[in-house]
Amino acid sequence: MKCLVAVIGPTAVGKSQLALCLAQNFNGEIVNADSRQVYRYMDIGTAKPSHAELSLIRHHLIDLINPDESFSLAIYQKLAFEAIEDIQQRHKLPLLVGGSGLYVWSVIEGWKIPPVAPDAELRHSLEMRAKEEGGYALYQELQKVDPVAATNIMPTNLRRIIRALEICQATGQPVSQLWQKQPPSYPVLIIGLTMQRDNLYRRIDSRVDEMIKQGLVDEAKHLIAKGYSLDLPSMSGIGYKQIGMFLQGKLDLPSVIQQMKYETHRFARHQYAWFHLDDARIHWFDEYDDIQNEATSLVAAFLAGLHYKQVNYELH
Repeated sequence: MKCLVAVIGPTAVGKSQLALCLAQNFNGEIVNADSRQVYRYMDIGTAKPSHAELSLIRHHLIDLINPDESFSLAIYQKLAFEAIEDIQQRHKLPLLVGGSGLYVWSVIEGWKIPPVAPDAELRHSLEMRAKEEGGYALYQELQKVDPVAATNIMPTNLRRIIRALEICQATGQPVSQLWQKQPPSYPVLIIGLTMQRDNLYRRIDSRVDEMIKQGLVDEAKHLIAKGYSLDLPSMSGIGYKQIGMFLQGKLDLPSVIQQMKYETHRFARHQYAWFHLDDARIHWFDEYDDIQNEATSLVAAFLAGLHYKQVNYELH
């Protein structure tokens, strides 16, 4: 029987390690649900799987596009469904893994995304407004026209704010009302990883320090040398934005590191707006659980239950 297992939660909580374990135990393949890992050449700052991990387990939807190419939720969703179906057709277990709530729920809940083509002129005018008035002015406008959508978009995520305003203007309706849902026909098991806030922050801080050691500054330099502007949406993510300010002489490196940590803390808090601890659909594990063994048992029981239903159906 076709099915899907999702591993979700905030950044740095341990999703990738658990997904690798589950993929090895259940003949699985991983479908990326991180909005930054779709970009090529951006490896350290997006915490992509290592070459060893990529060679161990097949990963999908990583390194799809160049940093100056456009990408959208609709494109991601289409590619994710195609990857999941391909994995299922080969009788393997698809594992949807990531912390981008927009990407995760668009697949699990089967969002019907409004087919509104990009409006280059409108986008340019909104970008100019953001430069003149500040990005928060556009976020406040979104709060007025679609407060529901605004609660699910970070105030710093200018690209998604502009897209939401673009859809509102094109259709005359709030984008949140246009997102209808048609969940996939196959069963989905959702595993969530969480951690006490202070412990999570310490993990985030260690990851930021490790990114700097691994050469995030040089990675950003190489991207700029390739001609990728710091103004690109792909370069606006945490890490590249701050390193860009360092390379422009606007911040010293210790300030950059501290700002990266602070912004990632804030991002992790925002992720919980997508993944609610009281969401009955999510099977939560925290750092005090024997996560790998307990999650493995949970997936085994899930698959055994599906097998039982399939056999029972065939017998009748």
